[in-house]
Amino acid sequence: MLAGAGRRGLPRAGHLCWLLCAFTLKLCEAEAPVREEKLSVSTSTSPCWLAEEFVVTEECTPCSNFQIKTTPECGSTVYVEKITCSSSKRNEFKSCRSALLEQHLFWKFEGVVVAVALVFACLVIVRQRQLDRKALEKVRKQIESI
Repeated sequence: MLAGAGRRGLPRAGHLCWLLCAFTLKLCEAEAPVREEKLSVSTSTSPCWLAEEFVVTEECTPCSNFQIKTTPECGSTVYVEKITCSSSKRNEFKSCRSALLEQHLFWKFEGVVVAVALVFACLVIVRQRQLDRKALEKVRKQIESI
């Protein structure tokens, strides 16, 4: 006989655990987009902010639909800030992370953590009740056999 074959509650809890893990992984993949940064060998096409000091001329703002299609910096975060490099005086766009977006992602993560904690707390309570019933049944059988 296989281990755990006589237990009724465990297979469902095991499947629920795997389902929750798969859901959490899918949610994390949706929240954390993979950045694809292309490194070029020539220094003329590299952004000036990598090599020199810069001043932010426009704060981090969401990209427009047109900018999303035309500006590669809008691809990863959908937020961009306009900068001016000090030495070369070039105006460029730089990808940035919005504080509002970060706050939204943080609270979504906190919600998932609380939900997973509640589910596992319920599983612990159910399992504890099953074990208590088994222990009471064993004690009852021992008392009956006397």
